[in-house]
Amino acid sequence: MNAAGAPEWVVREDAAPAALVALHLRQVLGIRELDEVPHLRGIAPTTPPERTTAEQEVLAAQWRAYWEMTIEPQAHPSPVPLDLIEGFETLVALPTEGFAEFASAIAPHAADAVDFARSAHARYAARAEAAGGVAYRGYASALAQHERRVGRRAHSFELNVQVLPLTQRGVWWIGSLTIAVTDGLRGDVVAFDAAIAPIIAEIA
Repeated sequence: MNAAGAPEWVVREDAAPAALVALHLRQVLGIRELDEVPHLRGIAPTTPPERTTAEQEVLAAQWRAYWEMTIEPQAHPSPVPLDLIEGFETLVALPTEGFAEFASAIAPHAADAVDFARSAHARYAARAEAAGGVAYRGYASALAQHERRVGRRAHSFELNVQVLPLTQRGVWWIGSLTIAVTDGLRGDVVAFDAAIAPIIAEIA
């Protein structure tokens, strides 16, 4: 928290298991939403059950709504109560109405999705603990460079960063306040500084 009246900058970084589960399900269900975001590494190729185009479109629409409620729940509240889905621990909550097809389609993938998410999050947590406070220098450095370039204090902003084991290296917007960063890029100090700079410039 900055002094009263001063800009406030909030960066939250994680490899949230709920986000990892959602992307795992996107992949195994053959959903093309967020098609600019690469697939996750380490997931064996699967052949989704035969579905009609209409059935696949319904699943895609329901996945997209579920994704938005998962990644930015405050911006995308459910109009009806949410219910935890059996097999996914606390990592998948779906509206009690309108998601029957999606709930049925994801049920067979529960164990694999949860195992993958827990393992990926544990690897991220171990790296973050080893890095300590150094991990946030990239954000502070980009912010300082932006302020010098524009000649003013940065505007207040909030940025959520999901560090994910994606098959391609890069940074992608996955929500209005949320980006995905490849884990390999996040671990490369010089490359990450260069990649995060335009993101900070866009929001600050």
